[in-house]
Amino acid sequence: MKDTCNLTIDLGRIKLNNPVLVASGTFGYGEEYSQLIDLNKLGGIITKSITLEPRQGNPPPRLIETPAGLLNAIGLVNPGLKVFCKKNIPFLKQFNTRIIVSIAGEKEEDYLRLGEKLNPVQGIDGLEVNVSCPNVQEGLTLGKDPEKVFSLLRRLKRNSDIPLIVKITPEAVNIIEVAQASREGGAEALSLINTLMGMAIDIEKQEPLLGNIIGGLSGPAIKPIALRYVWQVSQNVDLPIIGTGGIMGPEDALEFVLAGASAVAIGTANFVDPQTPLKVIEGIKRYLVRKNIKNFKDLIGKLDF
Repeated sequence: MKDTCNLTIDLGRIKLNNPVLVASGTFGYGEEYSQLIDLNKLGGIITKSITLEPRQGNPPPRLIETPAGLLNAIGLVNPGLKVFCKKNIPFLKQFNTRIIVSIAGEKEEDYLRLGEKLNPVQGIDGLEVNVSCPNVQEGLTLGKDPEKVFSLLRRLKRNSDIPLIVKITPEAVNIIEVAQASREGGAEALSLINTLMGMAIDIEKQEPLLGNIIGGLSGPAIKPIALRYVWQVSQNVDLPIIGTGGIMGPEDALEFVLAGASAVAIGTANFVDPQTPLKVIEGIKRYLVRKNIKNFKDLIGKLDF
């Protein structure tokens, strides 16, 4: 399709060619998917979360399908910062897309060291601060507390000049307060929502289906909840939002944009059809043409109520 509209959008200092990214934890570091889709066409890649040291993750089984969803208890498996900088960043820099590195830790100092060590690395456009991983208890606890989120971001800003995006947990008592604390702490954008905590049981064996017992639920089952939070936060916090949670096609993505998201991230759908992000981009283009909207940003938050 010939481009007849402007899809560019800014997430703070991060400038996207289009509003469609791939979500952390569902796209690895892009190498496998580069054999299946053109990474240059993506608005951005949010990498699988990186920790200071390599992590082996949780015991298997780690993935369980549920009705309209997927439970995962991967446990932040990753090669660690040193290998990531040596191998994965050079690979991603080959492509004309924004690179957003997801960082995670078990305590505040882990995030600060990651920010400091990544700051001089060329080619990183943003850091997604993952304070909401349901498989790492310390990180999830941090993400529920607005004061801890504020403190972490203020200190991170001193260690790194890379734009910060906060990935917010739906498990927080007051998600708006966490979003406001993120803004006050120096975040330039928000990513919401992360997975919801859930579990599944084998009734014959009478035991949990996940090795970690509890995991994060993603996929279409959580989309109505994610939409609600995107809308509520957009009404109360003046920051760009990356909407994520159950986006399986262009129509889902457009719902998030109308609710107030400036961009969307495709997650579980990548496992179903790796072409989904590109199909979402084309679907957004068609919608804008049909509605005679020249600039994508004019569609953000246009929910009529």
